[in-house]
Parts: sequence; structure tokens; C-alpha cells
Amino acid sequence: MRYVGWFLKGIAFLLLVGFALKNTAPATVRLYLGQEWQAPLVFLLLVAFALGAAAGYAAGWVQIQRLRQSLR
Repeated sequence: MRYVGWFLKGIAFLLLVGFALKNTAPATVRLYLGQEWQAPLVFLLLVAFALGAAAGYAAGWVQIQRLRQSLR
């Protein structure tokens, strides 16, 4: 069963690498006051995912701390 898990993780990794290689075109993010930021599309997607994951983790951490405090 362990080998099946490693196989599926390997397939997922290869799919993500293929996705990254296909999305290397530059994308422009237009910010306020006329500022622009250009980066590869896959990098922008990774940044957006990381920010969302960090926000979700922070929200969950606050809730866990409140629950721990109420148990004390």
C-alpha cells in the first residue's frame, strides 16, 4: 500500500511540474497608483496559493487557540 501512495504522489508531482512548464508566459499584475508587476504566471499562481494557505492557517490557528483557552 505504501508503494501505491508513493506512485500517486509521483504522478501528482509530474502533473504539477508539467503545469508549471506550460504556464511560464509573463503575466502582469496591475497594482494601485499605476504600478505594475510582471512575473511568470505559474509564480503568480504559487504566490496566490501560498497567501491563501497562510490566511487559512492563521484563521484556524486563532480558532484553535480560543478553544484551548476555553478548555483551560
